[in-house]
Amino acid sequence: MLEYGIFDHDTVLVDRAIRPRHGHIVVANLDNEFTCKYLWKRNGTLKLKAGNETYPDIVPRDGQELLIWGIVLTSIKQFLI
Repeated sequence: MLEYGIFDHDTVLVDRAIRPRHGHIVVANLDNEFTCKYLWKRNGTLKLKAGNETYPDIVPRDGQELLIWGIVLTSIKQFLI
């Protein structure tokens, strides 16, 4: 999620009460695997856009289980690992 300012080892604050919509950064569960992506939703089409060009966007296929788990409100930087 480099393009959106979220880096390895950052901690994200997630709100599960906000209704997800186009343009939100979300934590999603796709087939029981969590991922953090940009939610792109237009004209009945939904995709989870990667914020790093080395990762592909995700377009859920028929039969896949997708749950938008929550909306990322902020990321907290960690300087010491």
